[in-house]
Amino acid sequence: MKEPINGEQQHSHFAPGTNPVEQQPEVMAPANLVSALGVEAATESVLAETAPVVATKHKTPFQESLARFRRDKKAMFSLYVIFFFILLAAVGPVIYQHIGGPYNSTLNGTIGPGVYHTYAHTEVDRLAELPSSMYWLGTDGLGRDMLARVMQGVLISMSVAVLVEVVDIVLGILMGVLAGYYGGWIDFALARFTDIMFAFPGTLFLILISGIFGPWADRNLSQIPVLGTNGNARLLLVSGALALTVWPLMARYVRGQTLQLKEQQYVEAARTSGSSSTQIILRHIVPNLFSIVIIASTLNISNTIIAEAGISFLGLGVQAPGSSIGLMISDGAEYVRTNAWVPLVPCIVLAMIVLAFSFLGDGVRDAFDPRAKD
Repeated sequence: MKEPINGEQQHSHFAPGTNPVEQQPEVMAPANLVSALGVEAATESVLAETAPVVATKHKTPFQESLARFRRDKKAMFSLYVIFFFILLAAVGPVIYQHIGGPYNSTLNGTIGPGVYHTYAHTEVDRLAELPSSMYWLGTDGLGRDMLARVMQGVLISMSVAVLVEVVDIVLGILMGVLAGYYGGWIDFALARFTDIMFAFPGTLFLILISGIFGPWADRNLSQIPVLGTNGNARLLLVSGALALTVWPLMARYVRGQTLQLKEQQYVEAARTSGSSSTQIILRHIVPNLFSIVIIASTLNISNTIIAEAGISFLGLGVQAPGSSIGLMISDGAEYVRTNAWVPLVPCIVLAMIVLAFSFLGDGVRDAFDPRAKD
């Protein structure tokens, strides 16, 4: 029997007299998909199914905390207020002392803004004046520029707050981590010391230290450049006394957090893998204390500024011719009835700074506390 040739096998599936190429079936989308969505919609569906999947980048806990903080309008506004006062204290005096023309002083002759716009310069014939083009916030009872004194006072308050918080954070983390991780006699000594400090009033302790060692500081610390000149010799004394009263609370916060962290599984895994106690503390304990330390220190700054102003108000802090917010309030107290503007200006500045740090601390706490919810 004759076997068909290859061509006959290939053409046997097509009708006689037709081109095989013309008879090839068309590639079409499924009928139900085309009928339901149409040709264009079906094409888009197929492309969507075949498109590569892009992995979604998840935010870290720190980024989520920052996002929560940015959504807090009150905290953000407080942060802008704090930045304003920092810039005012840092660069304000340099700019302010170049604004204005020469002035014919009664006692000093012709002087420029580099002299009469300083916080210690006195004009005896311009006492307790209201704001003017020469003195933007007026003058105090001794004829000194109040704006220049406010800028110097804010600088003093911020400097004391920074010094106190540095000591507070360093000692608080050091003693709190050691007490919480090792326990034993370190934990016992810290507990007894904090009990003593909490039982002794902090303000009374500041008054005691300033009253006893204040004259010594005026004689010996006044030779220190920048910090000790112009009545600021007691700043180091006040800062040290304030730091001594606040760091036990920070250490107690850190101790409690350390007691929780050292029981976590990743710490146990690090201990099992052979990591030393120092490595565990530095790599796994201290980095996870960021939230509690930032929250506590931010909330404590306002208390530090109030304490420094209170000590200066009592005459135990910054001495004349230096300037402090508390000292300005004390000097202007006698003008409450005759010219209330003199004590009102430093009171407003102090209130704005304290409220700004308080609202900022609340915002930081709400943002970085893991239990906080939007």
